[in-house]
Amino acid sequence: MKRKAGWDVMLLLLFAGGLFFFWQKEQDHLKEDLVQQDQLHPIVIEKKEKLIDRTANKDINVVVTEGYRSETRQNDLYAQGRTKDGAIVTNAKGGESYHNYGLAIDFALERSNGEITWDTTYDGNQNGQSDWEETVDIAKDLGFEWGGDWDHFEDPVHLQWNPGVSMNKLQQENDDA
Repeated sequence: MKRKAGWDVMLLLLFAGGLFFFWQKEQDHLKEDLVQQDQLHPIVIEKKEKLIDRTANKDINVVVTEGYRSETRQNDLYAQGRTKDGAIVTNAKGGESYHNYGLAIDFALERSNGEITWDTTYDGNQNGQSDWEETVDIAKDLGFEWGGDWDHFEDPVHLQWNPGVSMNKLQQENDDA
C-alpha cells in the first residue's frame, strides 16, 4: 500500500508536538518546584543549607527534590496509587503534610556521574557507611525528624522540622490566614 509523503510528515509533526507538550509540562512542574523551595520556613531553609554543606564535607551530594507543596499538589500525590496510576507515595491529604506549611523537604543523592539516586545503600564516598544513613544522621543532628523512623508509613526521603505545634494548630492557623 502506497501512502503519500504528506501524511507521514503530518503524523511525525503531531507526534513531535505531543512530545513537546509533555516535555513542556514537566519543565513547568520543575520550575514550580524551584519556586516552591523559596516558600520554606526560614528555619527549614537554614537547616537544609547546613545539611547540604555538612554532607558535602563528607563527599555526599544531597539534592532537595521537593520542599513546600500546595494543597492541590499534595492531593494529587495522595491520589497516586488510589485514584491515579502509580504507587502510593503519601498518606497525607492536602493540609495534612508538613510540606504544606513549608516545614518539610524530600531529598535524594547525586552520584559522582550526576545521576540522582534514592538508593539507601549507596556508598559514593566509599567509607563503609551508606551515604543515605550519613545524611539522615546529620539531618537528625540538625533537628529534622526523618520519615524513615515512622511506624505508620515509612518515608525515607522525607525530613521535617516540627516547631512544637500540632498539625491541628497548623491547619487552624492556615484556615485563619
